Amino acid sequence: MGAAVRQNRCRGFKLSLEGITPMQVGCHVSIAGGIDRSVNNAISRECNALQIFSRNPRGWRAKAISESEADNFKTNLASSGIDRFATCVHMPYLPNLSSTRNEVYSKSVETLVDEVRRCGRLEIPYLVTHLGSHLGAGEEAGIKQLVRAYTRAAEVENDVIILLENTAGQKNSVGSDFAQLYEILSKLKPSGRFGVCMDTCHAFAYGYDMRTEGAARDTFDEFDRRIGSEHLKIIHLNDAKGDLGSRLDRHYHIGLGSIGEEGMREIVRIAGRRKIPLILETPIDQTRDDLENIRIVKGMA
Repeated sequence: MGAAVRQNRCRGFKLSLEGITPMQVGCHVSIAGGIDRSVNNAISRECNALQIFSRNPRGWRAKAISESEADNFKTNLASSGIDRFATCVHMPYLPNLSSTRNEVYSKSVETLVDEVRRCGRLEIPYLVTHLGSHLGAGEEAGIKQLVRAYTRAAEVENDVIILLENTAGQKNSVGSDFAQLYEILSKLKPSGRFGVCMDTCHAFAYGYDMRTEGAARDTFDEFDRRIGSEHLKIIHLNDAKGDLGSRLDRHYHIGLGSIGEEGMREIVRIAGRRKIPLILETPIDQTRDDLENIRIVKGMA
């Protein structure tokens, strides 16, 4: 093995290949100090895709996005070279769109509707949403609540596409199984306002194997059969701390978890062929930070 190749591997596979369109790879970045600063946070991590919260993710109240903040964000994004269609907002943590408890459900729907409006203000095309928990009321009841919530959100007059994120199969959750995810998606109108964000850790934790090239291809083929490849807009690229089928929603560093390097590499290649942006939600610790994980992914491409 040549010294240059060894150096690239040691530095996290950071490659620069002329004539090849770079993959859209990014991570969730902070909005501390203002949403408009998130673009610089992404650039400092060598991202050409990004995900943000548009508000405090652990509270119900949201500070309004000022006209100047929205304009600055759009200007910064345009000058960054990051494609607008490689950006998304993630819903905050508190809403539960499957809840049958009226007070929580009402606040959850209000938050969803507001987030669709905030995305429109920022001209961010995708809003990633958690499907929530039916809290023991049953899957049918939870799905009914979800459809009501999403139908209400689709009444907002803008072009924001609401993405349903698959769950890891925790107790009382809905939308872990691809067939059930399609059942929900098929009930939503207009269909063009909705899509899917696949989280690889969640899919693996539920039971979709991706540890080898063949297993990863089989899982995406299963997605295509059950849901349709045209609905997949964003991939949350996360390795898994737990085992296959563990129902454990614990993200881990790319290639170092239970999915592993071979499976992660194939997922990256599938995303590249399909031109689907990859958003990492991996830990930041002594093992790696965001920049190192992003460089690993770019090398895998």
